[in-house]
Amino acid sequence: MNNNPHTLGTEPIGKLLVQYSLPAIVSMVIVSLYNIIDSIFIGHGVGPMAIAGLAITFPMMNLTAAFGNLVAAGGATISSIRLGQKDIEGAKSVLNHTLMLCIINAVVVGGLSMLFLDQILRFFGASRETLPYARDFMQVLLPGMPITYVMIGLNNIMRATGNPKTAMVTSLTSVIINVILAPIFIFHFEWGIRGAALATIISQFFGMIWVLWHFTKRSTLVHLEKHFWRMRRRIIGSIFSIGMSPFLMNVTACIIVIFINNSLQRYGGDMAIGAYGIINRLVMLYVMVVLGLTMGMQPIVGYNFGAGKPDRVKRTLFLSILVGVCITTSGFAICELFPEAVASMFTSNSDLINMAARGVRICVAASPFVGAQIVIGNFFQSIGKAKLSIFLSLTRQLLYLLPFLVVLPPIWGLDGIWGSMPISDFLAFATAAGALWWYIRKLHKSTLSITPQTAGQ
Repeated sequence: MNNNPHTLGTEPIGKLLVQYSLPAIVSMVIVSLYNIIDSIFIGHGVGPMAIAGLAITFPMMNLTAAFGNLVAAGGATISSIRLGQKDIEGAKSVLNHTLMLCIINAVVVGGLSMLFLDQILRFFGASRETLPYARDFMQVLLPGMPITYVMIGLNNIMRATGNPKTAMVTSLTSVIINVILAPIFIFHFEWGIRGAALATIISQFFGMIWVLWHFTKRSTLVHLEKHFWRMRRRIIGSIFSIGMSPFLMNVTACIIVIFINNSLQRYGGDMAIGAYGIINRLVMLYVMVVLGLTMGMQPIVGYNFGAGKPDRVKRTLFLSILVGVCITTSGFAICELFPEAVASMFTSNSDLINMAARGVRICVAASPFVGAQIVIGNFFQSIGKAKLSIFLSLTRQLLYLLPFLVVLPPIWGLDGIWGSMPISDFLAFATAAGALWWYIRKLHKSTLSITPQTAGQ
């Protein structure tokens, strides 16, 4: 598997989905668990206000992640399509561009964020009590962004070019180092939330070294070339076009979390923001598992799309939807049945536990539908349908959630904020399902099957 990506066009779909998705799911679960464990260390080692300060950084982390995903997702999709077209040199060129764009984006975004850090955090909802924690955390993470971007960007390329297990090792190595360092820095050295951030950057540095070592080996089918810094406008445009969907999804998530944080501050104070920090970690665990599934789906869909094999593309899609729904349904069951137990992992503060438990019960009410919505959106990205993927990325956040966040909290207070989320999740699923039905019907009516020439339309 790791040496022959062309098996993507011949092996049984179920077998491929397990082989490619399982390492990606393990990677995403590990990353999610590391975020959860990090929050647990911060909650018990620093205090409930530190959890609230960490929640204040979510929109900023979404915004910085947007620029990373702009390159990482676009590079991964195009490289897998190039492999499907047997264009090895084209895949190498995409890899070179991905590396350079990751470095450039990280320096620009990280530098500008550092210049206006306090103003940004206050805009995101920081109070006098939570600002110091949020500032301490981001002052460590932002200078390390080149490490983060290169690790994530090249790891996506690694998975997309037929090396899912090697890509899993990147996440596994990084997370193990982080879980070891975080408690040492927080509890032993008493570095607080700065220690948690420093552990993250150090662990990602080792992950970056791993991916660079992989892509500098001449034995790797797709590897970095000698003059990797030379870039072409056409390839940059293609990467940004495909990556625009996850980019806008992260940007809109940033905008939404700003609204959520400010509404929470108004209707529940810093403690409500802390509760949202806990809910976000729990919900994201299951979302990240589904994203791991779509990472495994992406090279299979992209390769077979590039190779002109529509039946294999469809089988991969529908099997992925089924698995995605099962994943988010399991998360729904656990959070509805044991909300106090999962909330108490993060803190011993009873008020915070009760607030987070009620919030998570409401927030996950439509979770069974979320798995299908995520898979469908990523499917359109995988076949290069940039415009449709962008539209679906924006529906949940801007078209549905934002208006509900404006209308419902004045009526129901804190419950109005929590309730906006499941309503938006269901409507976003209905929109994605309608778009998929329209697209498949269009294919059936057409005399042409799925062709790689339609990529980017």
